[in-house]
Amino acid sequence: MQSRTPVILITGSLGSGKTTLLKRILDSVRQSVAVVMNEFGEIAIDSRVLQGEDVRIVELVGGGHCSSFTGDFEAAVREILGVSRPHFIVVETTGVSEADALVFELEERLPQVRLDSVVHVVDAYLTLKHPYFGRATEKHLEAADIILINKIDLLNTDQIKAVEDQVRLFNDRAILFKTVGCDVNANLLFGMVTRKGSTPMQCRGMTEFQTFTYSTDAFLDEKMFMNVIASLGTSVYRAKGFVRFPGVSRLFNYVLGRTDLEDHEAGGTELVFIGCRLEDMVDVIQRKLKSCEVSNAL
Repeated sequence: MQSRTPVILITGSLGSGKTTLLKRILDSVRQSVAVVMNEFGEIAIDSRVLQGEDVRIVELVGGGHCSSFTGDFEAAVREILGVSRPHFIVVETTGVSEADALVFELEERLPQVRLDSVVHVVDAYLTLKHPYFGRATEKHLEAADIILINKIDLLNTDQIKAVEDQVRLFNDRAILFKTVGCDVNANLLFGMVTRKGSTPMQCRGMTEFQTFTYSTDAFLDEKMFMNVIASLGTSVYRAKGFVRFPGVSRLFNYVLGRTDLEDHEAGGTELVFIGCRLEDMVDVIQRKLKSCEVSNAL
């Protein structure tokens, strides 16, 4: 059974650092990635530097307006899936593309893919100088699951706090990372963990992020499991893996309260959780998950 291909949507104003983030992702992720770039203008300059092994580029030249972009976007994604099955599709939009239209396109018209996360890049320096966002930027912020406050090296501590407060006016649920050159750990964006156990992941100027895993050969009661996930709160911002319920196994994805399950063959339940300040939460969550186990399939 083939699972849907996850799509990561990168938004942000022109010059905020979206292409820099994309380059970092391509340099650090060791899986096949397809890239869809929506260039504002007639010449796709940025995409010329993004060719590489296991990377497929689909250029959308001159698609600055939402109407033309979404049509081309759907065709581009279908083309990618018709040629290959990448582990991820990363979409970099222009600063004038509307994130909500792209999210609708993904969720309503492209059943072969699923929205993994929306990442928005904020230019901290320009936000401080011009603190009033345009409507397109407000839409991007509202849709974001993860926000990078980039170029913090150009500001002092109080100024960074002022930018963060401005961002929070439009989105109080997203996880925030403060970056220089979009130097965020790509594992925190994609929810990937390279080894089992509790693993710390460093991030500039922030409380250390932790991961932990839960695995069992037992089946889980689906209703009880979903209740546990609904109770995770804000400490866990990302979870993913495979879960087996009586009679069915599923691929599981969780980002900031948004849960996605799809049928997928799995030999057992294997879940990874990512968050911050998890020291006091790990045992509690694992006990709750343990209580979901049932002795046999129905």
